[in-house]
Amino acid sequence: VVGCDVNPEAVDNARRAVPTGTFSVVDVTDQAAVDSLVTETLATHGQIDLLGNIAGINDSFLPAHELDDAMWERIMAVNTTAVMRLCRAVLPAMMERRSGAIVNIASIAGTGGAASGLAYTASKHAVVGITRSIAWTYRPDGIRCNAICPGAVRTNIVSRSDPRSDFGYDRLRGFHALAGRTADADEIATLVSWLGSSEASNLNGAIVTADNGWTVG
Repeated sequence: VVGCDVNPEAVDNARRAVPTGTFSVVDVTDQAAVDSLVTETLATHGQIDLLGNIAGINDSFLPAHELDDAMWERIMAVNTTAVMRLCRAVLPAMMERRSGAIVNIASIAGTGGAASGLAYTASKHAVVGITRSIAWTYRPDGIRCNAICPGAVRTNIVSRSDPRSDFGYDRLRGFHALAGRTADADEIATLVSWLGSSEASNLNGAIVTADNGWTVG
């Protein structure tokens, strides 16, 4: 297991949890850092079997009329552009081996419009599009790409200190009242692992909702 996080404390926690893994501080919005991470992983391990694009930040439920360019660019850089860059970086080696799996973490905000603010919603719709494009384009090369759309999950994304938009959250309040239980991150991690395994060998381009039935009504 090779992992990264922009937060040094999170990296230390991962090292303690998985002593056999390799974890480093990496900003996935930095192209050079992404390229270096992938190059070093290939040099050390010879191959990348599964890429999990998990990094993400929220937009404080900002609606269009309250959203500024800085927030838009920040959300898109982490949630969308970083996903593209990591996929782009691992694909050549996967194509050479004619094998590999990519699992992108999208969101139920990537399938509807009532879960978050404009920037986050747009970024996760884009992740769904990236997933489908890669799945179709690279399936002749033995590469699969799927996405998970979680609902409420207990992660740091919901504990950020940015002030919440009262207007935006009020407009979403009715939908959020239907959320039900909040999942543990391990429940999503298990799904990432399974989608990357041979047991899911016939899943390609799938958009898997993991929201405890939040959006089925």
